[in-house]
Amino acid sequence: MREDQKNLFLAMGLSLLVIIGWQYFYAAPKLDASRQTAAQVDSPKTPPAPSATPAAPGEPQAPGTAPAPSTSVSDIAQPRETVLASGKRVTIDTKNLKGSIPLSGARLDDVSLKAFHETVDPKSPNIDLLSPAGTPHPYYVETGFIAPAGATTALPKGDTVWSADSDTLTTGKPVTLTWDNGQGLVFHRIISVDDLYMFTVKDAVENKGANPVTLFPYSLVRRVGKPATSGYAVLHEGFIGIVGDSRVQEFTYDSIEKETKATKILTGSGGWLGFTDKYWAATVIPEQGKNFEGRFSSSGDKVKTYQSDLREDAITVAAGESAETIKQVFAGAKETRTIEEYQKTLSIKNFDLMIDWGWFYFITKPLFWLIDTIFKLVGNFGVAILIVTVIVKGAFFPLANRSYLSMAKMKAVQPQMEAIKLRNPDDKQKQQLEIMELYKKEGINPIAGCLPIALQIPVFFALYKVIFITIEMRQAPFFGWIRDLSSPDPTNIFTLFGLIPFDPTGLPVIGHFLALGIWPLVMGVSMFVQMKMNPEPSDPVQKQMFTYMPIIFTFMLGSFPAGLVIYWTWNNFLSVLQQGFIMKRAGVKIELWDNLAKLLGRKAAA
Repeated sequence: MREDQKNLFLAMGLSLLVIIGWQYFYAAPKLDASRQTAAQVDSPKTPPAPSATPAAPGEPQAPGTAPAPSTSVSDIAQPRETVLASGKRVTIDTKNLKGSIPLSGARLDDVSLKAFHETVDPKSPNIDLLSPAGTPHPYYVETGFIAPAGATTALPKGDTVWSADSDTLTTGKPVTLTWDNGQGLVFHRIISVDDLYMFTVKDAVENKGANPVTLFPYSLVRRVGKPATSGYAVLHEGFIGIVGDSRVQEFTYDSIEKETKATKILTGSGGWLGFTDKYWAATVIPEQGKNFEGRFSSSGDKVKTYQSDLREDAITVAAGESAETIKQVFAGAKETRTIEEYQKTLSIKNFDLMIDWGWFYFITKPLFWLIDTIFKLVGNFGVAILIVTVIVKGAFFPLANRSYLSMAKMKAVQPQMEAIKLRNPDDKQKQQLEIMELYKKEGINPIAGCLPIALQIPVFFALYKVIFITIEMRQAPFFGWIRDLSSPDPTNIFTLFGLIPFDPTGLPVIGHFLALGIWPLVMGVSMFVQMKMNPEPSDPVQKQMFTYMPIIFTFMLGSFPAGLVIYWTWNNFLSVLQQGFIMKRAGVKIELWDNLAKLLGRKAAA
């Protein structure tokens, strides 16, 4: 077997290995995660029941520690509706939120988002963000006071029954909850909410006793059981916060276990902390001028309890006096403009970092702004992406022009390069030296051909981030069958695009290779055409690699968001037009038709 044939088979084997590895380690887990998420949506009442019991309620807490969970996790979780109907509650009803606050515990544990649904079907259930203890996946916010170590002061707990001055909490109409501990302390919790996603909680205490009382204000966000995450490295989901002058703190549910005692402690003045999902978040925000100690922690064995909490400095309430502490609670959708407006109006330190803009945030944020601005003009995010692609191609046109002209010059000196190789068949070093001299003489920069591609990589990655992380792209339709730009193309070539009623991705062993929609196929064709615009490499291995590369990328992008695949397809199409225009203007022959003719076994035109 000739050496070039061996190299060809090796290249084909490596290509196949890349596809298999991508499908096994990336596409397959994502497909399984999507199925699990869909199953949870279809059957929200049947997840595994928690079986762990956190610490007993009401235990005195030492200063500097977070409050222990104040209710037990039931051995058998009950449906959400059953738990919500089990006690008296204050109804939450605003433009964007609905839910309730239990009089027993007075937590924020029932918040649903009116504007967002589980699927693209507007009749599908709303997104339930917070859920009370006793449900399959408790997730709630709690505020209050901690007593110093050894103190016997009776404080509100998770089962404390408060009285309310109203049955409904609406924008502009706060609700006041009251509880008397019978020892001279009267607690008031005043909760208000704006017309978006921000609650304001004012915890006040009146000391009607004869002695001063010292208390530590606290706030926490707790979720029981590890939530389902998308699992993409490009997106952070889990613990998040800013404490003082620290950079944004991000820990996944697994990584927090690697910390000492599964706990991360930070101290500072100003900031916020909580949990972030792909599109939603729940955070507590103390008064920005005050010092506090923040903590991320995990506890439990079979069922984990994850908690983001903060403890403020102690306050002392003299006899006959009162004191209060105020904090905000964000519970809602991570809408870019909403988050930025909260940061500005409430002076919340780096609140915009709740959205994971990534390393290229200096590109990602402006790119989102541009897409969003154009969207407001055209009314379709997909069209906005196409227009932005044209703008980006225009911005890179001078570089592309130099690149293609450099490629044209390299083609012109190809015979001289071949002559150099023939003169020095066994001296690779001399070949390289003479070729470099030839480049210098003809004014050729071999790097110029790669520069536009290299510079566009950050833009491509930034656009990927924008499409993948921003809630504005969630369930944003394009045209035809693309009803959600943030999800993969729902069609499949192996079902004849829906004509055959079965799911080939569920087949054992080969199923993960069979998730291939229309747009990834179109992208593959566009990439193939773009590559055939250039002269074919003389090396047979490189030639085969370039031939198989569009196939590899077609399978790889099958599980990518449709918006990104559409962008890549459109970008390839524009590149073909751009390259053809530049090469024709420079008087350089376009190789597309000759390369296609060779592929079909026909003789190329002279």
